[in-house]
Amino acid sequence: MQDLRAASLIADLATLASRAGEAIMRHRGCAAAAKHDGSPVTAADHAADGIIAEGLARLLPGIPVLSEERTEAFAPDGSGTFVLVDPLDGTREFVSGSDDFTVNIAIVTDARPLTGIVYAPATGRLWTGGSIATATRVAPGDGARLDGVSDRIAVRTCGERLTAVASRSHRDEETNACLARLPIADLRSAGSSLKFCLVAEGEADIYPRFGPTMEWDTAAGHAVLAAAGGVVVTPSCHPFLYGKAESDYRNGPFIAAASLVLAQRACR
Repeated sequence: MQDLRAASLIADLATLASRAGEAIMRHRGCAAAAKHDGSPVTAADHAADGIIAEGLARLLPGIPVLSEERTEAFAPDGSGTFVLVDPLDGTREFVSGSDDFTVNIAIVTDARPLTGIVYAPATGRLWTGGSIATATRVAPGDGARLDGVSDRIAVRTCGERLTAVASRSHRDEETNACLARLPIADLRSAGSSLKFCLVAEGEADIYPRFGPTMEWDTAAGHAVLAAAGGVVVTPSCHPFLYGKAESDYRNGPFIAAASLVLAQRACR
C-alpha cells in the first residue's frame, strides 16, 4: 500500500502545485465569471485544476478526487481516503491583484487530513504537512526541493499576549466575540489558506473562523498546521472532520490554534 505521507510523494505533490501555480501566474489580470453560487471563477482556476487532475491520476491512481471545480465527478471509495483540491484558493484576492492566493492539495483518510500542500505562487512560498511540516521557496513551475529538517516548521509556545490571524474579507461578530475572550495584542489579516500557515510557522497563535468555508478551502492548511503541532477543532472543541457529504462538503465554524489548550480558551 502506498505511503501517503512519504517524502517522495509530498515532493511530487509540491511540484504539481508549483506547476499549477505557474499556470495561474500566466493568467494574472484575467477577468472573472460568476459560478452558480455567485462565487468568482477564472481561466486560472480551470487551468490549474486541469494540471492537478492529470497529475493526481498519475501519482494517486484509483483515489477519488474532490475539486472545487469538479464536484460533480467526485465518488468516495470505501477506504475512506480521498483527495481535496482547491486549484486557486482566494480567487477574489487573485482578481483584485493581491498576492494572497494559494494552490491547495490535501489527502484525507478516515475524515482527517493526512497530507497537505499549500503553495502561494505570487510569493513562491510552499508549505507541506505530513509526518513533519516544512516551509520553503519554490518558483512557479520548478520542482520542489524539500530539505527535511532544514525546512521544518513548528508552532510557537504561546505567551501572555497573542497574535491572531483572521479573514480579510469574511470577519463576523462571532469571530470578534471569540477573539474578545483572549488577550490579543496583534491582529493580522490574510487571505486563503495562508492563515493556517501563519500559525503553523509560529507567526501567529490562533485563527478562528465562523463564516462559511468548504472542505477544499481548509484541508491542506489543516494538514500543515497539524504536522507543525497545532490543532483545528470545532467551537465545542471536538475534532474538525472531513468527508461531510450530507452538507455538500460545507464546513462549520472552527478554531485553528497553536495548541489545544489555547483552542479551549477560545471555545464557547
